[in-house]
Parts: sequence; structure tokens; C-alpha cells
Amino acid sequence: MNEKIRIGISSCLLGENVRFDGGHKLDRFLRDTLGQYVEYVGVCPEVECGFTVPREPMRLVGDPVAPKLLTVRTGQDHTERMKTWALRRVKELEKEELCGYIFKSGSPSSGMERVKVYDSNGVPSKVGVGLFAQAFMDHFPLLPVEEEGRLHDSPLRENFIERIFVLKRWRDVLASGRKLSSLVDFHTRHKLLIMSHSNKHLKDMGALVAKAKGLPKEGVFQEYFELLMGSLKLRATVNKHTNVLMHVMGYFKRALTADEKKELLEVIENYHQQYVPLIVPITLLNHYVRKYEQPYLKEQYYLNPHPVELQLRNHV
Repeated sequence: MNEKIRIGISSCLLGENVRFDGGHKLDRFLRDTLGQYVEYVGVCPEVECGFTVPREPMRLVGDPVAPKLLTVRTGQDHTERMKTWALRRVKELEKEELCGYIFKSGSPSSGMERVKVYDSNGVPSKVGVGLFAQAFMDHFPLLPVEEEGRLHDSPLRENFIERIFVLKRWRDVLASGRKLSSLVDFHTRHKLLIMSHSNKHLKDMGALVAKAKGLPKEGVFQEYFELLMGSLKLRATVNKHTNVLMHVMGYFKRALTADEKKELLEVIENYHQQYVPLIVPITLLNHYVRKYEQPYLKEQYYLNPHPVELQLRNHV
């Protein structure tokens, strides 16, 4: 990639003092580590909507499906003000070509899930979605989205970051002119990655690519994109990864020595038993790809889906 991936984010997570109390919620991993590979588009719904810093805090009240946004102390209703702004803002964000969004957890405007909604007795239940977050997800249903709190979970972090890198590569395909040859190349290089998420999606996508010549190009690209993002949203489990690792090993059945086969099987089994992280068998396989000059595997993003510096496959 020649340019950074553009990601939307709640401004307070970048250290901007936009919270109701004049503070921030800086997340150093997002700003300093992931920030080396992405270009953030910061959004603070409350400030952009015209509220001051500091300001009276707000919360969601009433029906969890259609809650009102009320100030905590004075009970002022800012629901329509926020909703009107949110609908306008998500339209503006279309031009940013975002590959994902990171929301602030628990926020009545930006919380992605489990936001507190207070009933008539002032009792909260974690059943709501922030008003801006809801508008964004409704407008961009296929974009990868996460909250900073959930990104502290290693598998969720890896899944989200993997998706934004795949989406950036997909956007590059679209920018190249939507050529069927580019679609075939993209699908070929992502086969093992998709397999680690969903064999069914991989089969459906392969069938679509195979018959693409006889179908309207716009429809093919849109259907492929929907299948792609749907597959990657499914978690890649230890069993799914083990299946892919064994599949990859099959490409070396005539090249590996008996000792190398034994070692690789042991390493894969150690991963399957969760004694070692995924990076261990992946590193060994990458070694054999270079040693035995395996051209197909050299092109597979599964073996190098994102910068190793992010250490996303280092967890057990």
C-alpha cells in the first residue's frame, strides 16, 4: 500500500480534550501504534453538534430501541438536534473513503453497543446504542466498526485490523478500474485468509468469480464485496486456523524432509492445543515458502495479512 488507511475515530481517543468534563480518553495503542499505519478522521459528535466544552453530561433515556438524549441534571432533550446532525455528518463522511471506525465505548452518542439506557425510574440497563454510532452503522453497514474497549481483546483487535487492511486492498482494486483480472487476482491472493473465516463464503465467492464474465460488472463487484466483508466478520477460530495451516502444509508434501514434516506437524498441533500462538506455525511456514520457492503461497495474504510490528498473532 502506498498510502495510510483512513479510519474514523472518536476524537477523545486521540487525546483531544472534548469530553463533557473537558478531558479526554487517550488510547495509546490506537494513537501511537496503530496510528503508524492509519490516518485518523476524528469526530466528536457533541462538539461538532455545537455543545460546549465543558458541558452538562447527557445520557440515553426511555425506549432502548428509540431512546431520547437528555442532559443528566436539567433534563433538556437534545435528541432531534443530535439525530439531525448525525444524518448530515455520515453523508459528509462518504467522501473520506473510510475503511473502518473506532467508537468510544459507553458514550450516549458514540457507543457501539451496551450503552446505558435509563428507564423512568432512573435505573440503567446496558442495552443501547449511541445516536451517532447508530446513524453511522445504518449508513455504512459493511464497514468494519469497533469500540476501543473491545479492541483490548486480542482476537477482536486482530479481526478488526485484518478487516481494515483487506478493505484498503479492495478499495485499491476499485480504484484501478474494476477490472475482472484484478478481481481474480484479489480473490486468488485472499483465498486462505477467507478460508480461515468461512469455507462457505469462500465457495460462494469462488463461484461468483468463476461466472463473472457473463454478469454485469457492477453487480459482481458489489456482491463480491458483500460476501467478502460478511466472511471476515466471522471470527477466525483456532480450529479454522488449524485447518488452513494443514491445507498450507499440503503444498510442501513433496518438498519437506521427513524431519521437517514431523516438526511442522508438531508445531501445528502445539498451536491447536493453544500452547503456542499462531505466529509460531506461520513463521515456520513462511520459512518453508522462501526455502522451497512456493510461488502460490508467496502471494497469499494469510501468511502476511498485516504488519508484524503490530504483533496481532502473538497471543495464545
